[in-house]
Amino acid sequence: MHYLSLSEYMKNTYGTKVYRLSLSSGCTCPNRDGTKGYGGCTFCSEGGSGEFASPLLPAAEQIALARKAVDAKFPASLTPDRYRYIAYFQSYSNTYGNLERLEQLYSETVNRDEILILDLATRPDCINEDVMAMLERLQKIKPVWVELGLQTIHETSAEAFHRGYTLEEFETAFFRLREAGIPVIVHLIMNLPGETEEMMLDSVRYLAKIRPDGVKIHMLQIMKHTEIAEEYLEHPWKLMDLDEYCYFIAECLKILPEDVVIHRLTGDAPKRLLIEPQWCADKKKVLNTMTRILKEAQRPVGKPFSHPDIGV
Repeated sequence: MHYLSLSEYMKNTYGTKVYRLSLSSGCTCPNRDGTKGYGGCTFCSEGGSGEFASPLLPAAEQIALARKAVDAKFPASLTPDRYRYIAYFQSYSNTYGNLERLEQLYSETVNRDEILILDLATRPDCINEDVMAMLERLQKIKPVWVELGLQTIHETSAEAFHRGYTLEEFETAFFRLREAGIPVIVHLIMNLPGETEEMMLDSVRYLAKIRPDGVKIHMLQIMKHTEIAEEYLEHPWKLMDLDEYCYFIAECLKILPEDVVIHRLTGDAPKRLLIEPQWCADKKKVLNTMTRILKEAQRPVGKPFSHPDIGV
């Protein structure tokens, strides 16, 4: 099964291999500082899903530090002066904070020759008029992507993991960004407690309808020191095994438009924090299994996945 991967898109667009640099903005989140709640979404780690990001340093120092982790991956045919990157600010909500400070940090980042794209992960409720003005100014320097964590379209699930914003709020931010010509990448999490396969596919169908520029699909990863870990350990629910997840991903890809860029089909979590599913920790095995199953492009007879609607 062919789909438009981020790697393929970047090669087609820029003619070279491009890697992400995980950087830090020093932001927090309205779901952590008391504006919307404390502790964040129940699945969110203490690092705000940015455990692999560089520490908060000046832009040049962060980039130099992050490059050490990825430069060895570039093809031997490329010299260091031709290495190109996506500057990815992942942890917490990267449009939430002092905008003057943030714009200075992001401007310093995108004005570097090796940076092709500024990629900011944030929440829909952290996109206001001032933020939009900042993004539009940055967009005049280099392309800017915004990643929004929808996770699910189902309000009952969102309330259960304390998302803190509605689907309507998501749509307001999504279409505001799209109207400004800023590409939007949307995150979905699969296997949230209480969600059936059909509910998960409903979220995918929703994305097929609104057609974001990119999609990231993650398996729910239950990590230590999170509220959802306490819930899971007390009342475990059915989690997909590796094959089930990969067959399910094949179903998702059949629904999504072919021109939507697939940024991610699995997620990484630090092994020291991961409780379940343990198969997520073996990234090489996950990718090999995904490749094999997507080549089949259909579920084998007798291998459906469905689990009961069990709440936490």
